[in-house]
Amino acid sequence: MIEELRIDDLGVIERAHVRLRPGLTVLTGETGAGKTMVLTALGLLLGAKADPGTVRTGAAAAVVEGRVRLGERDHAHDLVRDAGGELDDDGTLLVLRTVTAETPDGPGRSRAHLGGRSVPQAVLAELADDLVTVHGQADQMRLRTPARQREALDAFAGPEHLGVLARHRDAWAARAQAAADLAELVARAADRAREAELLRVGLAEVERIAPQPGEDAALAEESLRLSHAEDLRAAAAGAHAALVGDDDAEEAPAAAVLLDAARRQLEHAGANDPALAELGRRVAEAGYLLADVAADLAGYLQDLAADPLRLDAVEQRRAELATLTRTHGGDVAQVLAWAEEAGLRLLELDGGQDRAAELRTRVAALDDELAALQATLTAARAEAAGRLAAVVTSELAGLAMAGARLEVVVEPADAPSATGADRVEMLLVPHAGAPARPLGKGASGGELSRVMLALEVALATAGGAGDAPGTFVFDEVDAGVGGRSAIEVGRRLAELARGGQVLVVTHLAQVAAFADTHLVVSKSADDGLVTATNLTEVTGPDRVRELARMLAGQEDSSAAQAHAAELLAMSGAGR
Repeated sequence: MIEELRIDDLGVIERAHVRLRPGLTVLTGETGAGKTMVLTALGLLLGAKADPGTVRTGAAAAVVEGRVRLGERDHAHDLVRDAGGELDDDGTLLVLRTVTAETPDGPGRSRAHLGGRSVPQAVLAELADDLVTVHGQADQMRLRTPARQREALDAFAGPEHLGVLARHRDAWAARAQAAADLAELVARAADRAREAELLRVGLAEVERIAPQPGEDAALAEESLRLSHAEDLRAAAAGAHAALVGDDDAEEAPAAAVLLDAARRQLEHAGANDPALAELGRRVAEAGYLLADVAADLAGYLQDLAADPLRLDAVEQRRAELATLTRTHGGDVAQVLAWAEEAGLRLLELDGGQDRAAELRTRVAALDDELAALQATLTAARAEAAGRLAAVVTSELAGLAMAGARLEVVVEPADAPSATGADRVEMLLVPHAGAPARPLGKGASGGELSRVMLALEVALATAGGAGDAPGTFVFDEVDAGVGGRSAIEVGRRLAELARGGQVLVVTHLAQVAAFADTHLVVSKSADDGLVTATNLTEVTGPDRVRELARMLAGQEDSSAAQAHAAELLAMSGAGR
């Protein structure tokens, strides 16, 4: 419920402060006094598009601030939490909208705040869907469309029906996704087959050659050794001879002989000097190391052999590996990594047929589920259509449209959609003997206003009314009506307000007389602006004078005041 509305510098309103209460609140005033700007301000709080042209001339920005009390189950709690906002200490929600004026430096801008946090305009619109139902001339035009008529019937059918509709929407979306996945899978079948064949050829080649981890590096090392076998033999033999000597050589003593002689001299003299003895031990260690190297060189010479056949085999194997590394990577490690990934991808591609079968089964199952849900929706709509038509027809009779009848037709749609397989159309018989015609073609503005009001009363009194918005705003609901019809419009608005909050802008005293709260908008005589003192609640004699002005344009007329007092008495008794 909207508890408070503050407006600064919007249109003709300089400053205004409106406190709203439960029940029926009417807003009246002379034409051009600013009633429309109050609704414009409310629209801004509800996420309507901002128009910088509505900023009061000479002002930098228009500011609209609203205070809303949320119900325990309102979805708005989630919106506030997701936006990072907070409720005030008294449990109310502060909503703020700022619209800057156009300047030579740039166009005006709009900013929205919810619970103290900046939010996109769309968040306010989502909040409005949960809290407020607004009816104006544009909403009357929407009522002419089959989609809006179906929504009204679905709302009347109740929460259980709406739950089935939600399941249908979910199943419809799931079916669309599964069908899209299947279509993509089928469309890419040829590409997948080609990719799979290429992977099989590549994997077969890798399997035939069977590279081993590190094999390419080992073969390169072996090839180098075999290619230089004679040079390696000569170098190893010469080094071995230099270390341990050669029996056939008549050259200088070998390094091992000289090192052993040095060791003996140091050990002999070391008995007299520990330092020299330590050096002797180190020379002995060098001798042991030299002997090890000489033994390794001997083993190397024994194993080393010039083997042209082995060299050819090594080079042939390296050539085979080179074909793989050129195709799948720079070395054998990369080839093996590609083979592992290719194997997994091939399993995935080969599983495409299984996936397609799964998707076909999924689509078929969802088709069956949708068919069952659509049958349930159709049956519920057909049953609710009769009840809704009876309730609205009864309301129309009370709205001075005796003989008028609403017919709600549920028929198969041209094609199923997310909302089911039905097309809903509302037909109005304006008077006895007249043909039934679609609301979109045969209803006048005044008739549409009363049909909308009758629908809202029907929806508010339906079984699912507990989930309906708690605030209704009506603009021009009394367009095209007067006399007895206007009285009945006021009576129905008062009835609708019993379970919530109804705000109505009206020009008719017959409607205003039913209000629980009567607000009057007037402009200052000196500057033509609406200030806080020009938007006031009238009671007692002041209310009688305002009703007299609305009735006869003469608030001081005793006859008009008598008529106004009679209206007030009648409205009180009628409720």
